[in-house]
Amino acid sequence: MLAHIRIFNHYIRSPYIVLALVEFITLYACSYLLAWYFFFGNPAVPESVMVWGALSYASIMMISTLAMGVYESGLVESFISMAVRTVVSYCLLGGLLCLMLFNLITELGFQTAMLFEVVMASLLAVLVIRRVFYSVVDNSKLKRRLFVLGAGDKAQLIHKAIQNNYHLGFDVVGYIPTEYENTRLSSELLINPVVGIYELARDRKIDEVVVAVDERRKGKGNYFPLDELLECKMKGIKVTEAVTFYEREFGCIELAEIYQGWMVFGNGFKYSQARDVAKRIFDISVSVVLLLLMWPFMILTVVAIAMESGFPVIYKQQRVGLNGGLFWIYKFRSMSHDAEKAGKAVWASENDVRITRVGGIIRNTRLDELPQIYNVLKGDMSFVGPRPERPEFVGELNEQINFYHERHRVKPGLMGWAQLNYSYGASVEDAANKLKYDLYYVKNYSFMLDVLIVVQSIEVILLGKGVR
Repeated sequence: MLAHIRIFNHYIRSPYIVLALVEFITLYACSYLLAWYFFFGNPAVPESVMVWGALSYASIMMISTLAMGVYESGLVESFISMAVRTVVSYCLLGGLLCLMLFNLITELGFQTAMLFEVVMASLLAVLVIRRVFYSVVDNSKLKRRLFVLGAGDKAQLIHKAIQNNYHLGFDVVGYIPTEYENTRLSSELLINPVVGIYELARDRKIDEVVVAVDERRKGKGNYFPLDELLECKMKGIKVTEAVTFYEREFGCIELAEIYQGWMVFGNGFKYSQARDVAKRIFDISVSVVLLLLMWPFMILTVVAIAMESGFPVIYKQQRVGLNGGLFWIYKFRSMSHDAEKAGKAVWASENDVRITRVGGIIRNTRLDELPQIYNVLKGDMSFVGPRPERPEFVGELNEQINFYHERHRVKPGLMGWAQLNYSYGASVEDAANKLKYDLYYVKNYSFMLDVLIVVQSIEVILLGKGVR
């Protein structure tokens, strides 16, 4: 049965943790055994060198795997697509990182010829392991079976979310309508609990009941089958609120399910001085490293923009930051000089005619964002956080979207959880959908979640996802 483990406030499906552990052991074993074969009988290479070299290799390959979004691609796309991502992550990204590391730290004892053989051996072994893993995970018998209590507006939202996601670890057996709801789902999806919720769940081998009941008043109160749900819970059937279900399965917080009291009294939305200090150290460290690596590309970008459309090559805009404060954000100019000649803020659109030829390239590669390293070092932004929006748009969005201002409880960032999970926002509807992921980050953000977002953002940059 697929389940989740919550690590640093972030839900991770337990089978992927098992797969990651098996792969790490496999990577370590391949690199150690080949190192032992290469250096057998060589007293100049002690065992500790081979151990540390193998650990370094396995760690780099695991990071490369996460960066290329390999794990879930086998379920979302196909095994062939997953295999291609694996080859890219091992032979290009991971291989280059290992080559750099082992040339810089020669004490690890790895040689270029040996590295090639290690990559080929571990690539073959890992593909076999994943073929077995995905064939098992695809087996519906391993998925959790659940009921949704409710058939109104809230249940309809869950049904739509499930239809838009294809790599879920559960099967919805049916939706149970309640007496005082307006049913929004088709009759073939409904189940009538004549014998009672627990008896029905027991007979259908249900693992979990998700409560998504609309508020419908009759007489002195709302209908809510407390006794039946408590019986389910006391007899081993999990009972889950809809908002927790969204958070766990989709990595977002459904706006229709929350209220201010939930934010105050629920888990998350907590302050931690130690976390903030670690985040600031992380921001400065990553920014300095990025500057050292990217300064040649920044110079080339300046030259290209100046040659195509002249100066200035950097432009600034006001954005809304922590607690609603305003700051100036800096970017390499990717649009023509008269992009907003009417003097009014305009949403960026797909195939925007205002974008120059150089601008299209630097947007696809995210080079246009590099001047924001200055904003991070200055402290206006963090490396990871909700993307900062223009005050003209924020005023409008605050009026039209509930809880939109709550995304400003943390510093905005260069990259964010919403950017990994939702395409570029260019409308009020897009902003509302992105807010679901921004609130998930605000509720659960931690140092480890920041690291995960940075690693997975490499895939977004390499594949040009969500660019307009």
